Amino acid sequence: MKIEHVNQIAAAVKAVSERNVKNFYFVACGGSMAALSTGDFFLDCEIDIPSRVYTSNEFVHSNPKGLGIESVVILRSHSGTTPETVEAAKFAREKGAVTIAISMDVESPLCKEAEYTVHYNYKDGSDAIDGEIGVYYSLIFNILNTVSPNEKYDRVLSQLNQLESVFERNKKETLERAFQFGSENKREKIIYTMGSGAYYHQAYSFTSCLLMEMLWIHSNAIHTGEYFHGPFEITDYDVPFLIIKGEGPTRPLDERAITFAQKFSDKVEVVDVAEFDYEGIDEDLKEYFGPAIAGVVLRQYADGLAEHTGHPLSVRRYMWKMEY
Repeated sequence: MKIEHVNQIAAAVKAVSERNVKNFYFVACGGSMAALSTGDFFLDCEIDIPSRVYTSNEFVHSNPKGLGIESVVILRSHSGTTPETVEAAKFAREKGAVTIAISMDVESPLCKEAEYTVHYNYKDGSDAIDGEIGVYYSLIFNILNTVSPNEKYDRVLSQLNQLESVFERNKKETLERAFQFGSENKREKIIYTMGSGAYYHQAYSFTSCLLMEMLWIHSNAIHTGEYFHGPFEITDYDVPFLIIKGEGPTRPLDERAITFAQKFSDKVEVVDVAEFDYEGIDEDLKEYFGPAIAGVVLRQYADGLAEHTGHPLSVRRYMWKMEY
């Protein structure tokens, strides 16, 4: 990892270590919120300090009672210009919280409002060690190791160096199937996604940012634990689903949903995280790395749909086109 990123993360983690932290807040919008949600899931599973994810505008308007000098607020915006997130950083800092902004642009309004900045490199198709995922994972697992030291977190941090090769192998192995999925579903007007645990956030991101925002395909992200409490009534032979079969304790929820969906729908696509290539990653660390790999793989599914629908992922009707 580049020294600038190491130093930025070290400064932010030091600030966390110097506070008697009572809560963490993860604040962002859209895909950035989904990305932060993975960190929230890890913290919630690993330590007894409460954390919560907020969409930026709600964070400011709801004014959480627990927000104050014993809070850590982690914010993210790819460009660093999302107005709601910039305002959330200003709001949290005024409350005395430790504010950590994650962005590709250190000169952005978000980074100027936050006390600490964590920058990542950005280039299409790369989320490796100095990219979005590598830098964010380094921040989260350094925080975990500071708050509740564990040799497991040391191993996660050392194995982040495997990200580039792990991503490339899994992209290569899933490319053909992803583009076949695009061909099979190119005329679908709606595609539902499902997942659980840390993978639910990947399902949400795929639904909200890729299917709806970029491809204009109607969708809804369904938690596999909630599928049987209402949503499963829409299941039929011609209703398409993309289901992430996760790695970790909530996998049985996914298996149950997949069994039912496959019984009544002829269009169920399962992305099985257990089948990913984890070479270089310790067995007990798969549940941490799986969500990152899933995100890279699912992006190829969007690429496949874009190719076969003739709808570039860059096209927008409203976003950045007008005042809203």
